[in-house]
Amino acid sequence: MGGMRLPVRVLCVMGALTCLAGHPAWAQAGRPAMAADPVASRVDAHVARVRLLVLTDIANEPDDQMSLVRLLVYGNQFDIEGLVATTSTWLKTGVRPDVLHTVLDAYAQVQPNLLLHAPGFPAAADLKRLVAAGQPGYGMAATGAGKTSPGAALLLAAMRRDDPRPLWVTAWGGTNTLAQALIDARAALTPEQLRTLVSRLRVYAISDQDDAGAWLRRKFPDLHFIGVPSTQDGQEYAAATWTGISGDRFYRNAPGADFRTFTDGWVDANIRARGPLGKHYPYPCCIHEGDTPSFLGLIDNGLDSAMSPTFGGWGGRYVWLQPHGEPRAFWTQGGDAYPGRASSRDTVRGSDGQMYTSDQATIWRWREAFQHDFAARMAWTVLPREGANHNPQVVVNGAAGTAPILVDARVGTPVALDARETRDPEGHALTFRWWYYPEAGTGIPGRPVLTAPGGAPPAATNASPPAARGEREPARVQVERGEEAQASVTPRLPGVAHVILEVTDDGTPRLTSYRRVILTIDR
Repeated sequence: MGGMRLPVRVLCVMGALTCLAGHPAWAQAGRPAMAADPVASRVDAHVARVRLLVLTDIANEPDDQMSLVRLLVYGNQFDIEGLVATTSTWLKTGVRPDVLHTVLDAYAQVQPNLLLHAPGFPAAADLKRLVAAGQPGYGMAATGAGKTSPGAALLLAAMRRDDPRPLWVTAWGGTNTLAQALIDARAALTPEQLRTLVSRLRVYAISDQDDAGAWLRRKFPDLHFIGVPSTQDGQEYAAATWTGISGDRFYRNAPGADFRTFTDGWVDANIRARGPLGKHYPYPCCIHEGDTPSFLGLIDNGLDSAMSPTFGGWGGRYVWLQPHGEPRAFWTQGGDAYPGRASSRDTVRGSDGQMYTSDQATIWRWREAFQHDFAARMAWTVLPREGANHNPQVVVNGAAGTAPILVDARVGTPVALDARETRDPEGHALTFRWWYYPEAGTGIPGRPVLTAPGGAPPAATNASPPAARGEREPARVQVERGEEAQASVTPRLPGVAHVILEVTDDGTPRLTSYRRVILTIDR
C-alpha cells in the first residue's frame, strides 16, 4: 500500500498519569475541560499491569463467583491488592469471605499449570492473605466513626501505597466499604492529602447496590467514578451497559447479540469441564457474570480502555455526563448523536447482519473474542503449553507491545499502518482486520472529534473491510490480508480518530489481539 509514514509515538508504560497531555490530541482537547474539571479530561498512562481491588457481595447469587473464576485466570494481568467480601441490597446482613477462600483453594490447584503458559500468576496463598470482610451491615447505616472493617482498612492501605499507577476499585456489590475507607481517610488526613488519595482511585460500580454510591458521588466530586445511577431494587438493571456481557435473554435488551458462547452447552464444554477451577463456575440464576465488565476492560489486550472510559473496550464505553438528579457529572451512560454532543452508545453490526445502536452493544460487540479468550485461559489450567492456544503478538509500524500508537496526521495525506511483523506463538495463520471506531473518545468535554462532512456521525460497521464508503467516510481503511497486512488511512477532517486493528489466529479456540491507533489530525 502506498502512503507516507508519519511520526509514530508509543504511549509511556508508566510515569505521570497524564502523560498523554503532551500530545496534540490532548493538548487541544484538554485545556478548556481541565480548567473546569480535571477528571473529565484525564487520560491515564498505559499500564500493562493494573492495580485492582475487588468489592464483592459473593454468595448472594452465582454471578460473583463466576466473575471470580474469570478474574483468577487473568491473575497475571493484575496486581490484585484486595478481595473484600461486602454486603449489598441482595445480601444485607453478613459477608462471605469463606466463599472467596473456597474458590482460591481451587485456584491453588491450577496455578502451577497456568505458569506454564505465562508468568506472573500470583500464588494462591498470597491472594488468600488479601481476603477481608467489609462492612457487615447494609449501606451507609453500617459506616461511620469507629466502624472500620478489615476490608476498609485493607482498602485504605492500598490507597495510601506509594505507587504511580491508579488503584482500580471494582464494585460487584455495595460500595459502603469504600465509603468507610474514605471516612477514615478524611478523619486522618489534611484536605490536600485526601484530594491526592482520591485522585488515585478509579471506581467502576455495577449499578447502585446500596446507598453508598450516591453518597460517594456527592461527597467526593473529584472521584473518578464509572457507573449508572439506579434504584437499589434491580428494576433499572436492564438499561445498564454492563448487561451487555450476557443479558440478552434474561433482560431481552440486546437485539443483535450472539448468545452462542453463553449457552449451557458451550460453557459446560469450555469452562465448567476445565479442571478444579471450572467446577467452581456455577450455573446462573439470572445472567452470567454481571460483574465481569468492571475488570474486563482492564485486561491488557491492546484496546487500552483503562486509559479512558471513552475509549471503549471489552468492559464497555462511557461518557462524561451529569445524570438527572445527580449533583455532578461523572462517567456514565446517556447522551445522543446530536452534533457536538456525546453518546455512550455504539452502532454495531449484529449476528443477523443488521445494524444496532445501544449501550449494551459497547460490550457484546466483543463477545466472541472475550469468550474465546476465557476458554483458552481455562484450557491453560489443565493443558501443557504445547497443547493450548496463545494470543497473537501484534506489531504496528515496528512497535511491539500493547500500548496505543499515536500518529500525527494531516488532512488528505495518507498514513501507512504496517502490521507485517505481527506473529503468532504457535505459527497459526492470522486474519487482520482494521476498522474505524467513530464513537471512541467522544465523551471527553472539549476534545475535537473526527466527523463526516456536514457534521453527521460516520456510519459504524463491524464488517471487514469497513462497509461505509464514499464521501461520508472520514477515514478510508484499505486492508491486505495475511502476513502482508497493511492499512492506508486517509484523514479527511481535522480532529481525533481511533483506528482498531484486530488480529485473529485460526487456533482452537480462535484468539484475537488488538492494537489501537489514535490519529491526531491537523489541517
